[in-house]
Amino acid sequence: MPKPKVIVVLPAYNAAKTLRRTVADIPRDSVDEILLVDDFSRDETLAVAKDLNLTTARHDRNQGYGGNQKTCYTLALEHGADIVVMLHPDYQYDPRLIPYFVNFIRDGYFDVMLGSRIRSRTEALAGGMPAYKYYANRTLTFFENLVSGQNLSEWHTGMRAYKADVLRAIDFDRNSNDFVFDTEVLFQIIGHGFKIGEIPVPVRYFAEASSINFRRSLQYGLQTLRVALHYLTQSPRYRRATHHTQTKAKHL
Repeated sequence: MPKPKVIVVLPAYNAAKTLRRTVADIPRDSVDEILLVDDFSRDETLAVAKDLNLTTARHDRNQGYGGNQKTCYTLALEHGADIVVMLHPDYQYDPRLIPYFVNFIRDGYFDVMLGSRIRSRTEALAGGMPAYKYYANRTLTFFENLVSGQNLSEWHTGMRAYKADVLRAIDFDRNSNDFVFDTEVLFQIIGHGFKIGEIPVPVRYFAEASSINFRRSLQYGLQTLRVALHYLTQSPRYRRATHHTQTKAKHL
């Protein structure tokens, strides 16, 4: 790929306290545009974004995490992106790693890159990840790998990079507007046969960083299991296996 146009998208909701730090660490020589979509925040997120001279858009009502990303990707593609980097603006993920994400896609090794926070239990917990979230992350990731045939270390990261062709192919607009959007996207990517790579990223949980509570985490976990089971039952591999079993039973 010749020098690609790289657009970083920031799906933002009440991110005023962390946005400046996040943007300050984005390597500008590796990025052509930073696009923030404000999901009807109740703080000064949009004002801070404009002060930082970011490209901005704002929902006139809260659309949810998935709904925000839909707008981010649609606008990035309209702006001519070749590679789209999705980064949470809450400073949980280190923006200085963006060039590595971009290079793996630009050089043709992978179509999608994920930032994995799970290198070891010690590192994850020392970085402030709540224990119940760590164990839920590991359990869900294990199940999702089992269902999909992948061996990813984390399915639930908020730092990802996509080749633009991936986003054009997967019809992300039909996905949920909730947090499970990310899971649906990964299953779509796997279903299309795109190549996924990973880079380890530091774990950073702190007071100003966004985080869903236990009840919402439980709801998200159940939604994730539903999506995984839907992929399993709808995948061609599953249908072939079912057909073979049924045909064999008829001959017994």
